[in-house]
Amino acid sequence: MTHVPPSPDRAAGAGPVVADRHGLVPSEAVLPAGRDTAGWGVHRVMGLETEYGVHAPANPGAGHSVLSVEVVNAYADLVTSRGGTVAGTEWDYGEESPLVDARGWQLPRSAAHPTQLTDQPLMGEDGSPMHLLTNLVLPNGARLYVDHAHPEYSSPETTNPLDAMVWDQAGDLVALAASQRIAAAPGEPQVLLYKNNTDNKSVSYGAHENYLVTRSLDFDELTQRLVPFFTARQVICGAGRVGLGVTGSGPGFQISQRADFFEEQVGLETTVRRPIVNTRDEPHADADRYRRLHVIIGDANLSQYATWLRCGMTALVLSMIELGTAPEVELMDPVAALQRISHDPTLQATVPLARPLEGAGPGGRRDATGLEILRVYLEAAERHVHHFGMGDEATLDVLNAWRESVETLGTDPAAMADRLDWVAKYQLLSGYRQRHGLDWGDPRLGMMDLQYADLRPDKGLYQALLRRGSLRRLVPDERIRDAVGSPPRDTRAWARGRTVDVFGRHVVGASWDTLLVREDGEGPLYRFHQREPLAGSAEQLSGVFEEPAAEGSYERLLEALARVQAGPPRHHGHL
Repeated sequence: MTHVPPSPDRAAGAGPVVADRHGLVPSEAVLPAGRDTAGWGVHRVMGLETEYGVHAPANPGAGHSVLSVEVVNAYADLVTSRGGTVAGTEWDYGEESPLVDARGWQLPRSAAHPTQLTDQPLMGEDGSPMHLLTNLVLPNGARLYVDHAHPEYSSPETTNPLDAMVWDQAGDLVALAASQRIAAAPGEPQVLLYKNNTDNKSVSYGAHENYLVTRSLDFDELTQRLVPFFTARQVICGAGRVGLGVTGSGPGFQISQRADFFEEQVGLETTVRRPIVNTRDEPHADADRYRRLHVIIGDANLSQYATWLRCGMTALVLSMIELGTAPEVELMDPVAALQRISHDPTLQATVPLARPLEGAGPGGRRDATGLEILRVYLEAAERHVHHFGMGDEATLDVLNAWRESVETLGTDPAAMADRLDWVAKYQLLSGYRQRHGLDWGDPRLGMMDLQYADLRPDKGLYQALLRRGSLRRLVPDERIRDAVGSPPRDTRAWARGRTVDVFGRHVVGASWDTLLVREDGEGPLYRFHQREPLAGSAEQLSGVFEEPAAEGSYERLLEALARVQAGPPRHHGHL
């Protein structure tokens, strides 16, 4: 084969199958003059990334990178042993640009911290690429790989906060299954995985979020409106942490695991001089139409409720910013405010404002609590949803939960222990501390903090709370188990995940917005671009994956992938 056969639609002159200009925006929506949006209510393309803490108790000297490679290889072995397929291929780095800054410039590679060079393979100690399996594209459209010294699960693209939570929690099952596979191997030391964000030895690792936003939005406006929200939202979505400061040596309990590790308001870095708003301009989509907002200021939530609400609140705030209705809140010192709010689990600490909150009048207070700031965003979101008629069930569910959370935290924070990680952890540890007469510097409390994040069902404190019904579930366990092996049906993750699962022997490379295929390792290599995140859904690819063994199935796959990209595939010849 030397070319992609034309599809019947293309032969008839039809264009590529892509989403409408506004994607998830209703066709009857009326937008303000000069404004554009990539979402509607809580509906926009989003996904989560989790870097898991990794530890081998019987081999404390083992390098975390080596252990992370073990995790990735163990999961590949597990899936293939069950007759499944993963694409253990080179990640297609050709479309990645981690040093492009949204403020209009590109950082020279010579000036970049090594951890910023995410567009190259993992390197060994001798500086050469590692030839072990360090990257998997999973049947659910996700990516499991070694990110420096941690195994990372990056969820597939979803279009709403509930699905974002479901496929994020599917990642916890993936990580747990890999750990259990290692433990079952004779002679292999146990590798434990934790969904947390710090080792309390000055190291923090990420739980990142990604949201599609319109390219037309001024980035300075985006930053100004996001900084106060990101500073305050931890009162709902913090994971809780024993210890103050980057080493955790200060006695105390704080709301966020990540707050003490942030030093800047805005910046390109993710592992050093961490900024509240990250400026990496790497859209993994059509760069003329979209930005990917890469959010690094968040904790790794185990709570279904906290994960869902974190994504839902953020999606609504982005909707307000895009359409020009976000509140104007300005902090005197955002980094100091972030840490002051985190260090006060009573929620009474105030932070200085550069101007009074909206509605307070010119002579109003020049300080506010994190909860008060979050209430300003909530009330603006309620007005926004009403004004634009965004009253669908998913959006109203988030708004109602947001209001209930703010009001309950303001009157009886302990009542949120069945929904929010930091409150559940604080209640659990406070009770133990009081029963045993401990202060917050006691190492037993630090161990309990770590144990909360342990993914093992029989060891993790979060798992124990969930098992006894002390934490709310938003979806049945079966739905999360299904998401381990199935991609979301309404984004390009369907094309990626199902191609890997059904036609895995033909996949030689992949990224978020590309698929590289070659029939049985022979013949021409084709790169298909998927720059529209909503193209490649189950509806658009109906019938492609049902009979993979039938004659002509590979040709039908090529035809389908050609239809859902903008333009024909690039022919890379024989490799």
